Amino acid sequence: MVLRPARPADALAVAGIHVRAWQTGYRGLVPDGYLDGLRAEDRARRYTFELTDLDRPQTLVAELDGAIVGFATTAPAQDEPGAGELAALHVDPAAWRRGIGSALIAAARTRLVERGFASAVLWLLAGNRRAEAFVAEGEPRGAEVWGTHVEEIRFRRALP
Repeated sequence: MVLRPARPADALAVAGIHVRAWQTGYRGLVPDGYLDGLRAEDRARRYTFELTDLDRPQTLVAELDGAIVGFATTAPAQDEPGAGELAALHVDPAAWRRGIGSALIAAARTRLVERGFASAVLWLLAGNRRAEAFVAEGEPRGAEVWGTHVEEIRFRRALP
């Protein structure tokens, strides 16, 4: 597996993973009609992988046999000054349980530590149990994500 910064040419592959991961992992948490209407082509237009400003989201991709199979996006936390955020972490459902998510989390954590953050936060959809390494904190919040209302819970982890 190769981990590398995302490039503009990766947008459609990353968006495809993003959509498939939502459609598989969030079924039952988000209305089916909404999930069924997601399109990678629409999502790909929103990515700005060419940006190098460290105050903006930065995305790493995981490649396996030359194909992108997952990604992680880090950024300064929007709601907590001085903390970093794992803003997105998705692996293609066909590649789940192969260590790709763990490798991306480790690389994202390294990026956040290198940026000088002492803690990291992650907002997850309420009911998503895939981030057990984080410790829940605080109250849930309502948020607008991809044009639909969801309930999220903040998870936090101290960084080494």
